Amino acid sequence: MLPHIFLKPTGGEALHLIHLPATSSVVENAPPGTLVHEFSVNLSVSLSPVIPGFPLVINPRPFTEAFRVNRLSGTNFEVVTTGKEQLDFETGPKTFDLQIYVKDDVGVTDLQVLTVQVTDVNEPPQFQGNLAQGLNLYVVERTNPGFIYQVEAFDPEDTSQNTPLSYFFISPSKNFRMSANGTLFSTTELDFEAGNKSFYLVVGVRDSGGLEASSTLQVTIVNINDEIPRFTSPRRVYSIPEELRPGTIVANITAVDPDDTGFPSYLLYSITTISSYFVIDQLTGTIQVAQRLDRDAGELRQNPTISLEVLVKDRPSGGQENRMQITFIVEDINDNPAMCRKLTFSIMLTENAANGTLLLDLNKFCFDDDSEAPNNKFNFTMPSGVGSSHRFSQDPAGSGRIVLIGDLDYENPSNLAAGNKYTVIIQVQDTAPPYYKNNIYISILTSPVNEFPLIFDRPSYVFDVSETRPARTRVGQVWATDEDFPQRSVTYSISSGGASLQYSNIFWINPKTGELQLVTKADHETTPIYILRIKATNGENTSSVTVTVNIIGENDEKPICTPNFYFMAIPVDLKVGTNIQNFKLTCTDLDSSPRSLRYSIGSGNINSHFTFSPNSGSNITHLLLASRFDYAGGLDKIWDYKLLVYITDDNLLSGRTRAGALVETGTVTLSIKVIPHPTTIITTAPRPRITYQILRENVYSRSAWYVPFISALGSIALLGLLGSLMVLLVKESVQINTVFDGEAIDPVTGKIYEFNSKTGARKWKGPLTQLPKWTESSPQQRGAGFRHPGS
Repeated sequence: MLPHIFLKPTGGEALHLIHLPATSSVVENAPPGTLVHEFSVNLSVSLSPVIPGFPLVINPRPFTEAFRVNRLSGTNFEVVTTGKEQLDFETGPKTFDLQIYVKDDVGVTDLQVLTVQVTDVNEPPQFQGNLAQGLNLYVVERTNPGFIYQVEAFDPEDTSQNTPLSYFFISPSKNFRMSANGTLFSTTELDFEAGNKSFYLVVGVRDSGGLEASSTLQVTIVNINDEIPRFTSPRRVYSIPEELRPGTIVANITAVDPDDTGFPSYLLYSITTISSYFVIDQLTGTIQVAQRLDRDAGELRQNPTISLEVLVKDRPSGGQENRMQITFIVEDINDNPAMCRKLTFSIMLTENAANGTLLLDLNKFCFDDDSEAPNNKFNFTMPSGVGSSHRFSQDPAGSGRIVLIGDLDYENPSNLAAGNKYTVIIQVQDTAPPYYKNNIYISILTSPVNEFPLIFDRPSYVFDVSETRPARTRVGQVWATDEDFPQRSVTYSISSGGASLQYSNIFWINPKTGELQLVTKADHETTPIYILRIKATNGENTSSVTVTVNIIGENDEKPICTPNFYFMAIPVDLKVGTNIQNFKLTCTDLDSSPRSLRYSIGSGNINSHFTFSPNSGSNITHLLLASRFDYAGGLDKIWDYKLLVYITDDNLLSGRTRAGALVETGTVTLSIKVIPHPTTIITTAPRPRITYQILRENVYSRSAWYVPFISALGSIALLGLLGSLMVLLVKESVQINTVFDGEAIDPVTGKIYEFNSKTGARKWKGPLTQLPKWTESSPQQRGAGFRHPGS
């Protein structure tokens, strides 16, 4: 205990606690805030107030946080419970010494002890553990009546004094009994299948003071496998027809098990008898056909009865089971139809076969496996099929003898519509129910006979092709057929015609389609018309036709003029309209008339001093001076003119007035030198500009001797140049025409020809040199030799 500390002020009483020390009591399990004791504080003479937070409880014995001090007024206080600790008379301390310590703001203190005693109260009993929340109990069915569970409760007062508690059922049960000491008994044998699956029991307990508590017991009956499955299907004998399809359900065996609750898929079925004809679904009990049931063969022919034992279990092993005998009687049916060793036949007849010809006797192929009449009897129906009734029949009816009665002409339109192929359908049928039928298919093909010649669709052909069209251009197509069917493939070839100056044949024909193509360009001016002879063959017949190919002329030639180049010298004062040096331009065009030529000057005609007359409509024109030269006035500055002349053929063939699709243009170059007058003086001066010009009459002067000299010299040089070019051209032409550096085989005629790889020129080899020199050529050369020159 802390010592009392007193400040002794002069002339007065010291600070101290009133109503302390003291002893007080509180009941166990008191709630928070329960009043334990009230006291007050007598202030000192100085009336110094109590420091906030005081008085307070210090050093409680035993230590506890169950109490605290609350201020009621300035000097009045109380001790109450905090609720931080449970005050339990049976398990906790029964007495607490609380030291109450007070202090004012000048440091005066006092300390007194409050003794708190915990008093006992009677508490109701309590169920412990899981039983306090309710307990689930499990009892196996068929268990003998007797002990199930011991119920126990706790009471703070009675248990500590060994005073027994009293147990009882709040709601009575005829299947259970509760003893006064809490023992739970079953009074009957519990059967799960009888509907006793669970019980809800309310158990009470009472102490010596009369206080009670209750809890619940859920008693669940555990099902066990204790019942034998029972068959519920009433039938034991089943009559089934033979030839049922495998998988067909023929019986449905059903059973029930009283123990089914809680056992999904609980029943398993099986057949204990060895049998290859039936299987049973182990889950559903359905019996299905496992293999063919043939009443007319094997063991079923002697004994059609099959006995089976069906076993049902309620679990795969260690469970309850039951057995049942069932019998299947396999009934005979007419299940063997009339059969034939062959059901399809293929027959070939020529188109000129005679009526009455026997095609087939079906009796040699058909039979019936049924052992007894009338099941082994059969007959044949009349032939059916599109068009067959008019061409084929039985003789006599129903005999199975198929004969020809109609026309099989291969070219007959109705026979062509049928494809000259006929399908005859005949049924072989049982004479006894259920009248099984089998179809017999007879395919009859007609073979053609060559009766008609091969002819072209026209007596002759005329095709037109432009001379400007390139190689491989389609010229036209020929077509040859005969009236025999089916049509045989026709092969086409050029037997004659089509040669040009450079090529043995400028045409190629597709041997399969008859399409005629150009091997190279054709020249209207060289050969305007080609007459070809085309041969067609189908392996049996051969035919020929004449093909005329007109080469259509086109404007593909440029105008050629002489001279092509010319030099002229003219005096500066030449009179306007003068034909310059009597120059004349003469032009020719292989595919245009002189009237279609038109002349124009392109570059070089500065200030338009020169013109041609006439400028169109003639193949001869003259160069004229169109305007005078003005060097003195500054209009003209150059003295040497180079004129580029265009000669255009406006393609005015056949009287056309305007150019057609093609226009060709030739060119001529003219050089003109303007010779100034020897005495001409051009004087220019800056401001003011005064020009002095001396004009003389345009007369020939001896001093201009160089003009005709230069003209003559230029003409001689031009003629020499043209002569050299002609000599070179002749040499090159001779060399090209005599050099053949390759060989090839014509794909149509099979003949060998030589060709020039640069120009395309070809020539046929002689008969003695037709065999190719295979040993001297490489595989690449042999492959190239078979390529068409145009390809």
